[in-house]
Amino acid sequence: MPHPHLRVDRDGPVVTVTLTDPDTRNAQTPSLWRALAEVGESLSTDARVVVIRGEGASFSAGLHRQMLAPGGIPGEADILGLASSEDLDAVIGEFQRGFSVWRSLPAVVVAVVQGHAVGAGFQLALAADLRLLADDAQLCMREVQLGLIPDLGGTGPLVQLVGYARALELCATARFVGAREASDLGLATAVVPRDQLDAAAEDLVAALLATPPDALHALKPLLSKAIHASADEQLAAERTAQAGLLRGLARLAGR
Repeated sequence: MPHPHLRVDRDGPVVTVTLTDPDTRNAQTPSLWRALAEVGESLSTDARVVVIRGEGASFSAGLHRQMLAPGGIPGEADILGLASSEDLDAVIGEFQRGFSVWRSLPAVVVAVVQGHAVGAGFQLALAADLRLLADDAQLCMREVQLGLIPDLGGTGPLVQLVGYARALELCATARFVGAREASDLGLATAVVPRDQLDAAAEDLVAALLATPPDALHALKPLLSKAIHASADEQLAAERTAQAGLLRGLARLAGR
């Protein structure tokens, strides 16, 4: 138990990270972000798939609202009090680690989302490589309505997935996006009925595990870098990745 509201389970090459505070709809705090970073950074390279989930009716309602009240939550960082800190940039950087760590892993990360994924909850889902949504999922980037902006690594993936104009509209209006619209916008890898979510997650994990591990490990960085690479840079990256895989296959064949 890396945190009272976080559970980590391992089944061979599959690691499941579960938010376990359903009474608050898995509301998030800085200590949870620190624990998420530590879990991600401690995973061994033989983990092939990571599944991020939330217990109960919702994936995550986002930042615990008491964090923005004077004094915050006892035992947690006082976010409003940190506003006058000279180290505020570094503090926010530490918060971001709990989200950015998942994109840096060689494993494929799957967010399994039901109910609400709001603010930091939406950004945690965006930190995954793939998002499997139940048909009752509701996504919302709430921060601007609180006088803030999304600062936990969610803006980059959001713009990449839906484009600048739609990302601006979603963040500025803080409106809820249902599962079907999320699928239409490219935010959801798939949408399934709520009572089929667990089975669909198992099927997706099984499909990922059926892929040769070396090829899957080469594919993730190749595609993620393609977002910003020039055509020549991407062609070079393809050559390098393919050459390594071909040499590996040749060794296995005794050639």
